[in-house]
Amino acid sequence: MKESTSLQLEAPRFENGKALLLAGLRSRYTSETMNGIPAQWERFAPHIGKIPGPVGQAAYGACWNFLGGIDYLTGVEVRSSSGIPGEFTVVDLPKQKYAVFPHREHVSRLRETLDAIGNIWVPESGHAVARGTADAPDFFERYSKEFDPRTGRGGMEVWIPIKS
Repeated sequence: MKESTSLQLEAPRFENGKALLLAGLRSRYTSETMNGIPAQWERFAPHIGKIPGPVGQAAYGACWNFLGGIDYLTGVEVRSSSGIPGEFTVVDLPKQKYAVFPHREHVSRLRETLDAIGNIWVPESGHAVARGTADAPDFFERYSKEFDPRTGRGGMEVWIPIKS
């Protein structure tokens, strides 16, 4: 088993998450191109607050399709896909049970939280991860209104779908 870094993983809370409809920019990354994710957020940020039918003030980073890399969506929750700009992807997340992990460090250390979840918490927790489908992400990051993009801190959580 791979050891995590010095980051201390907090115990998760468990949520029965509602179905979510996310709209945003989707890109494919390999291990060599992952450093492009912050630039994707920079391209998406000007759209926040201007996308039709927003629900709440949170932003999301959704990840799936891990074969040879990842698909990553920077998005917000919307009421429907009506009026969504053509360059955007709409993703429907099913109602699901989640283990929700707070991330209190700088956003650049989010990978450490993900590694600790996958390499330590999942094997030791007794929970099985509910894998996503081609359309539903394997996990998502949630950035509340407390997240400050200037400092890269505050209001971050990782939502891991688990089998009931």
